[in-house]
Amino acid sequence: MGLDPAKHLGKELAMLNAYLHKLKEAYGINVCGEGGEYETLTLDCPLFINARIVLDKYQVVMHSSDSIAPVGVLHPLAFHLENKADIQSLKTVDKIHEGRMQKRGPVFEVHDSLERLEATCKPLDSADQIDGVEHKFKISRTNNKSTFSIGCWLQDSCNGLREDLTIVLRKIESQLEGFGFGWENVLYIHLYIDDMNKFSEANETYVKFITHEKCPFGVPSRSTVEMPLVEMDFSRAYMEVLVSNNKDKKVLHVQSISCWAPSCIGPYSQATLHEGILLMAGQLGLDPPTMNLCSGGPGVEHEQALKNSEAIAKSFNCSISTSAIAFVIYCSKNISSLDRLDIEKKQETILRQMKISDLQEGKKYKALEPITLYVLVSDLPKRAFVEVKPILYVEDGADAAIETITEKPCSKASCYWGFKQENWHDSCIQKCVIPGKICAIILSITSELAAKICSDSLPADYVNDNSQHSLSKGHMEQLSKFCIYLLDKAITDNNFAWEDILSLRFYIPVSLQMSVELIQSMFSNALFELSEMNQRKVKNCEEPIFNIVPVIGAGWSASSMDDVVTCELLARKS
Repeated sequence: MGLDPAKHLGKELAMLNAYLHKLKEAYGINVCGEGGEYETLTLDCPLFINARIVLDKYQVVMHSSDSIAPVGVLHPLAFHLENKADIQSLKTVDKIHEGRMQKRGPVFEVHDSLERLEATCKPLDSADQIDGVEHKFKISRTNNKSTFSIGCWLQDSCNGLREDLTIVLRKIESQLEGFGFGWENVLYIHLYIDDMNKFSEANETYVKFITHEKCPFGVPSRSTVEMPLVEMDFSRAYMEVLVSNNKDKKVLHVQSISCWAPSCIGPYSQATLHEGILLMAGQLGLDPPTMNLCSGGPGVEHEQALKNSEAIAKSFNCSISTSAIAFVIYCSKNISSLDRLDIEKKQETILRQMKISDLQEGKKYKALEPITLYVLVSDLPKRAFVEVKPILYVEDGADAAIETITEKPCSKASCYWGFKQENWHDSCIQKCVIPGKICAIILSITSELAAKICSDSLPADYVNDNSQHSLSKGHMEQLSKFCIYLLDKAITDNNFAWEDILSLRFYIPVSLQMSVELIQSMFSNALFELSEMNQRKVKNCEEPIFNIVPVIGAGWSASSMDDVVTCELLARKS
């Protein structure tokens, strides 16, 4: 309070001595900065025997333009060492140095910071309220008793992102209140919007509901992507929240500009650790000191995003190379097919190099084999090419890290709808299982597999047609039943139950040209039939236990994100 980065950053303490004492009298600050009022950069001291540091060029980076307590960082761009033996007089050098320090670089401001948004947001007023209008929603909720996901989208869109998001946030808030919860119970938020040009507008609406005051243990981590919502009859904002009745969690919020990890470009936390699962916010290829996207294309951005993910993982004493359960990698539609292939190769290469580095350092962690899903989306924050969303398993205690992970014998799953186990079924499933604790599954139905599943009714040239348009409602009903059958088998074989599921998503390409309500009814009917065939399998509820996510494409490979249906499941034993 009283210090202005634009005026005071870069000044020597001797020059500010009188002013700092005035601030002490007015506000009671610590003149030495021991209360966190400021940090210092040492350019010369008696310990520097041979040379002193001279700044040639620097920037004042504004992290928060708060009118009461602005936050800024001095970011050196160029400097050199000056030999003390060549200095005729310290006084002369000080004058030269003072002259250099007056030449300020451009002020670079980081937009969409949490502090700026909180300072500008106001309580909900009548202009934001939708009085006297009853809206229709679609709600989903998984059946896990302790940690579950709630999805919500508006059936009668108000034709504006701000309006749609306001109504969706209110509905989720009322759902939380119905459980006796609040936003502080939310661990993670997936925010899907229809226009990334309105990202700041979405943030401004978001912080009217989700604030540090409502979340004293830390705001939820978040991933925000642009999806083709309207093309599949969604509203302009669609949200999925992961909720827990246990508020005990560890949250990492990178508030200021740093050299080790990007600061948050929105009102969210970088990572949330809850009961062994570390959920990271979507990571972009941002250079932490400048908060600019790395130049050089999608591959360079992806590499930096993985480095940022690793930096965050290390703050929780783990690594994405050994502790990752799953990676969801969002790729912008603006990436070429060659760049997508490069991203996939780098994903494998960088993780392998990290594992080798850990072994060379003598670490004995038992590495998990993570599963990977690539999703083709309309756009990403900051017009990024790639966003990486890792999920990690972090066990408490040092001994747990070297635990040998082995799979238990598989139990025999029942057959439903006439489907019987065949060898090629394994080619549909990726899974990462920590016995008795975590089960992560990605199910992929390609055109080739769809042709096998629907061999009795699909035309012979369906695969060569290179089109998903020829799939009828009957074909999709059969595929939805096969997906539920295969998921049930994978869950059962690994000694998990449907009630253990934390989140369940079906990624559907808009090229299918089917409405979300039609797709949702197919999977709901399949689950209902499963529960009728075996009452212990799935508990019947009014709401679906899954979310439908519209995408341009999805798949196991970045070079061929053309699945007909892709499923992502995460389960944990309570």
